[in-house]
Amino acid sequence: MTAPLIHLGDGLKVSPLGFGGMALTPVYGEVDPHEALKTLHHAVDAGVSFIDTADIYGGGSNEELIAQLLKDRRSEVQLATKFSLVGNPADGYTDIRGDAAYVRQAVDASLKRLGTDVIDLYYMHRRDLRVPIVETVEAMAGLVQQGKVKHLGLSEVTATELAEAHAVHPIAAVQSEWSIWSRDVERNVVPAAAGLGVGFVPYSPLGRGFLTGTVDASSLGANDFRRRIPRFAEDVAGANQGVVEAVRAVAAELSATPAQVALAWLLEQGKRLGLAVAPIPGTRKTHRIDENLGALSLDLTPAQLDALEQAADAVVGSRSADPSWVSQGRE
Repeated sequence: MTAPLIHLGDGLKVSPLGFGGMALTPVYGEVDPHEALKTLHHAVDAGVSFIDTADIYGGGSNEELIAQLLKDRRSEVQLATKFSLVGNPADGYTDIRGDAAYVRQAVDASLKRLGTDVIDLYYMHRRDLRVPIVETVEAMAGLVQQGKVKHLGLSEVTATELAEAHAVHPIAAVQSEWSIWSRDVERNVVPAAAGLGVGFVPYSPLGRGFLTGTVDASSLGANDFRRRIPRFAEDVAGANQGVVEAVRAVAAELSATPAQVALAWLLEQGKRLGLAVAPIPGTRKTHRIDENLGALSLDLTPAQLDALEQAADAVVGSRSADPSWVSQGRE
């Protein structure tokens, strides 16, 4: 199923669903590199051409994996990667850098690992609060002038930070967590993006797997990143199960899957709130890509949207172990 490309901001066109590359790293458990590459090829074959990665994923190994896809299919892919985090998501981050020197250093390292001469969308992954965002974006804008990057993005910024950055250089997209159970961005960031004509790229649109109904918080592996997230704590998992049940009920009414309903809800929110939305669910299984694409043809009724809205209001626990790490903690 190949759907037409959609417009984010600054003239950037991407597939209406993207692919989140972090799933193809050991952050949720071990990964088979051969199967990971097979999954990437299947995504592009199916029409999911917006591929998202970061220099930090797998300590750079995720970019190197995607380089194998790009070797033969660069023209078919809208490539996004990120900089600023130092460390590893599986073991913890050691620093955040947004200084100009690091911006220039990071992009060259990513280009080398990716085996390409240009990145379609380059994100600041997290705010370095020691550096004014204007300085970071000025350095990023320099990469556009040099032809190393086509479009700029920001991840987990506040509405104020987005406005300051956009005044320096057009921002094509904001990437932040957004789903039925992570809706804090709707208060300030989403309206700001809509007003500026900036697209939105929701990461973890399936609630890091929770909204699919297949994740048992009590049985997560010892190295599973989700163990650090308050929302996955065993003492609140039961309360949060209510949103999963609501998603399941709507899915049953539509002969759809919970993942399709969760993604369709997010696409509908984008329409309702007036901005282009391109979620980037990640998976290790090729059949999940096909399943996710089914969301593009799913229509939710007003009654179903109301039921999901009510369930979302009952979610308990922060979406991040460190509130300042995400926009929610700095608003």
